[in-house]
Amino acid sequence: MSRLKDLFKRVGPGVITGAADDDPSGIATYSQAGAQFGLNMLWTVVLTWPLMVAVQSISARIGRVTGRGLAANFVEVLPRPLVGVLVGLLFIANTVNIGADLSAMGAAAHLVLGGNRHFFTIGFAIVSLLAVVLVPYHRYVGYLKWLTFSLFAYVGVVFTVHIDWLAVLGGIVAPRFAVNGDSLTLVVAIFGTTISPYLFFWQSSEEVEEEEADPAAGPLIDHPEQAPRELTRIGWETWLGMGFSNLVAFFIILTTAVTLNASGQTDIQTSEQAAAALKPIAGAWSFMLFSLGIIGTGLLAIPVLAGSAGYAVGEIRGWRTGLERTPREAVPFYAVIAAGIVLGVGIDFTPLDPIKALFWSAVLNGVITVPIIAAMLIVASRPQQMGAFVATPGQRILGWTTTAVMAAAAVAMFALM
Repeated sequence: MSRLKDLFKRVGPGVITGAADDDPSGIATYSQAGAQFGLNMLWTVVLTWPLMVAVQSISARIGRVTGRGLAANFVEVLPRPLVGVLVGLLFIANTVNIGADLSAMGAAAHLVLGGNRHFFTIGFAIVSLLAVVLVPYHRYVGYLKWLTFSLFAYVGVVFTVHIDWLAVLGGIVAPRFAVNGDSLTLVVAIFGTTISPYLFFWQSSEEVEEEEADPAAGPLIDHPEQAPRELTRIGWETWLGMGFSNLVAFFIILTTAVTLNASGQTDIQTSEQAAAALKPIAGAWSFMLFSLGIIGTGLLAIPVLAGSAGYAVGEIRGWRTGLERTPREAVPFYAVIAAGIVLGVGIDFTPLDPIKALFWSAVLNGVITVPIIAAMLIVASRPQQMGAFVATPGQRILGWTTTAVMAAAAVAMFALM
């Protein structure tokens, strides 16, 4: 038990980042994939696992080696206006994502408890904002770790329904679906919600937070003796975190495929709609697990979404950033975080269809991921910034492979739309 507690204390940015990837908006996208295409989209989360590990480990390496986040490093290799455009698109996508997540959490609470959906949405927003602003990072990160366990709800759902595992294998190695604009748009959305830019900025900046919180630590470029331990930790932690993330995504697609798709319910647009549709098919227990998972993952993801935008904007503006700082020490940084959450709440009260906006924000993520990963690879390959700790050949190969896969999917989508 003591060894398990020690391991829990050691895990940090990699596991939290992976868990935050399965937010309510991601759950909605994966649910759409399972409901619409059955088992034939399972291959996407299998393919993206090693690609995701490579990209996230590179972002973490950049933060830990340089002691600065991604945006601060980007302005040294790219024109500042271009970095500003990328960060602006990140803020837009994150804000829409926050709005959709809060709306899904409010709807899930309404399904379980009854009452006013908007009341729950505002309540979750207030709790998330106060926690980010008032709780220091070293304490708040512990709460985020515990929230990762909410994702096991989606693993548990699988054990409440019958599954043909041979058919599952077929969906992974020999999927069958029509290659057209609709299917490729969904593939790009899955790629965009799985390999998301906000995760890159968050994990890189949290490595900086971890380093600054430890008086004995420092950027690896200045403290090379710490490199073997820290780079090894980043490696196994990122494999674990991204494996956990994609395993949960796999089970969400699988659950909705063997329940909703199998029963002919293929038009699922939201995560809460998926939860409600499960109740008469898979039973009240599956419905409850799915609904509670939406709330738990939302509480985990909203600080990551808002925080990553705060880091990115703050770094290119030269502001003080960091969740360990008090609001008085980093007013503009926390203002960006608050703006993202408040604007997200506003989306829930506008005529804008949050689900359509959410889906297209995932598509937007899938498109802007391409130049962001390319910029990361340029930074990670430069001895001027990384010293002796440039990205490994394996990371670079997988990183450029990820860039090529994302770019090819986006180009094919636009060509066939």
